[in-house]
This record gives sequence, C-alpha cells and structure tokens, in this order.
Amino acid sequence: MAFVQYDGHQFCLDCLEAALRHGQPDIFNTDQGSQFTSRELNGRLKEAGIRISMDGRGRALDSVFVERLWRSVKYENIYVRGYDTMTEAQTGLADYFQFYNETKPHQSLNYATPQEVYGG
Repeated sequence: MAFVQYDGHQFCLDCLEAALRHGQPDIFNTDQGSQFTSRELNGRLKEAGIRISMDGRGRALDSVFVERLWRSVKYENIYVRGYDTMTEAQTGLADYFQFYNETKPHQSLNYATPQEVYGG
C-alpha cells in the first residue's frame, strides 16, 4: 500500500476543530512532536481557553493511555486486516474507532465503553 505524504500540522488543526464541535476539554496533552508545538495549533488552543500540557521529551510512559490505544489499533485492526488501499484503511479505521468507543468494553472503565462514560 502506498501512503500519501500529509501535512501533520494541518491534520492536527483539523482534528482539533472537529473535536471542539463535540465539546471543549480543559486541557490538551500531547508529546513534543512538531505538529503539536506549532504556533498555529498552540494559538488555536489558547484562543479556545484550553490549557496546553506536553509530555517530557522521550517519555513514552507520560502518554501510556494513548500508547495503549495505538497498540490496540495496530494489533486488533491494522495488522489483522492488512489494508490494500488508503480508502480501505480510512473506512476500516473509522469502523474500528466507532467499535472501540461505542461497543468495546474497557477494563479501565469498569467494563463500560468510552461513549457510556464520557459521551453524555
């Protein structure tokens, strides 16, 4: 499968805008990747009144929950499905995230789904 280069900065801004349509968090925590330290993203976060938090450099354990999510995505979906096209990957991952958030019970949430706990 061939992947197209993407603009990580714009992708993060687009994701933030999409997320803000569903509510506003108090804090935005990321690693120190360049897409998260951009003036544009940080400016938009400040404009929205969202506190910015960044993990320490080289500190994967600071974002253990996100690391666990990506492990689940890879081992429960990407490696199993072996997508042939970007369109297949986008559709398959959208389906997986819907399953992950709305159907899959999470031990850390007392076997509830994220939608049940955080979805309102």
